[in-house]
Amino acid sequence: MILAGDGTARAAAELCGPDGPMIAPLPGGTMNMLPHAVYGVRPWPEALRLALETGEARTLGGGEVEGHRFLCGAILGSPALWAPAREAVRQGKAKLAFLRARRAVGRAFTGRLRYSVEGGEREKTEALVIMCPIASKALDTDAKALEVAAMNVHGAGEVLRLGLNAIVRDWRTDPAVQVQDCKVVRVWSAQTIPAVLDGEIVRLKGLAEIRYVPAVCRVLAPPKDPA
Repeated sequence: MILAGDGTARAAAELCGPDGPMIAPLPGGTMNMLPHAVYGVRPWPEALRLALETGEARTLGGGEVEGHRFLCGAILGSPALWAPAREAVRQGKAKLAFLRARRAVGRAFTGRLRYSVEGGEREKTEALVIMCPIASKALDTDAKALEVAAMNVHGAGEVLRLGLNAIVRDWRTDPAVQVQDCKVVRVWSAQTIPAVLDGEIVRLKGLAEIRYVPAVCRVLAPPKDPA
């Protein structure tokens, strides 16, 4: 049983692997994307009860990049620079949060990525969001692929519009977002690539390959709804 955030659950899943012990990721963090995807949006005591009373082994697929595996999603590009500011806010370090936020603003729209889906044409984007089947609204939970969304915003106005669309409807419908599914996506940058994997901040090399992995770990999950 893991009572923590998505980053800790990711680390446990990576440690256990597809052939090791099952994990039960309970909501104890900020986003709790994985616990909510597995057990629904409910407090951890209810999620624990559901897992113990009805749980069965379920293998989860996800993504992998530079030896790091993730179960929910990854953000690559300048938007990932906001993650350190968020962590500083959570720790009550206002000055550090301000400095990190200023750095994130300074890097916005300056480090565009180049990417290629399934070996196709190379495209440019401000950021890539990669969602795993368990967390994606567009893919079935049994899908054997990743959802890839390229965010091509060019200024504060488009960022505001994207934010409003994220609030009032699915952000994938915004004209600045291009969505597709794939098993492999390659990303290039002139410098190291800031990234967030299931809430964990990492730095990737200037050339990174993200792959779908069919079996990352096993979770103790309730039976799937036949509907």
